[in-house]
Amino acid sequence: MATQLKNLSDFSNIIIPSAKGYKFGIVVAQWNAGITGALLNGAYKLLTDNGAAEADITVIEVPGSFELTSGADMLLNARTDLDAVICLGCVIQGETPHFTFICDAVANGITQLNIKYNKPVIFGVLTTDNLDQAKDRSGGKHGNKGDEAAVTAIQMAHIKHSLR
Repeated sequence: MATQLKNLSDFSNIIIPSAKGYKFGIVVAQWNAGITGALLNGAYKLLTDNGAAEADITVIEVPGSFELTSGADMLLNARTDLDAVICLGCVIQGETPHFTFICDAVANGITQLNIKYNKPVIFGVLTTDNLDQAKDRSGGKHGNKGDEAAVTAIQMAHIKHSLR
């Protein structure tokens, strides 16, 4: 595995633009709360550490990863001033095809929101084989996918604003 000994949240090779003045939404799934809570904490801290004001970050919770798309859609309808929305969830492989259906639906739904709103909607959903992999990617040895999603949101908001 390519990630076996790698911290995926190492941003030392890029310059992260300032998040000051940007408004962010975060939609987080309640299912697998121990993991998604760590993703949320990572994303929130990275945004504020890079200049986002707490007042410029709106967080909403949805029941599970499948509902991330609907939650993000509702948030974007209610808050037209948002520069980017981060969707955070965790789907762990089980014994049925449910995993595949949920992951495909969420990925496709988030993609459609990017097109519908012409705003960055970031896929910060862990799709892992087991709980240990999820822990490793939510603040463990492979970093925090929440951090990665927040960096992506900042970069994409910056790109969108620079093209105006």
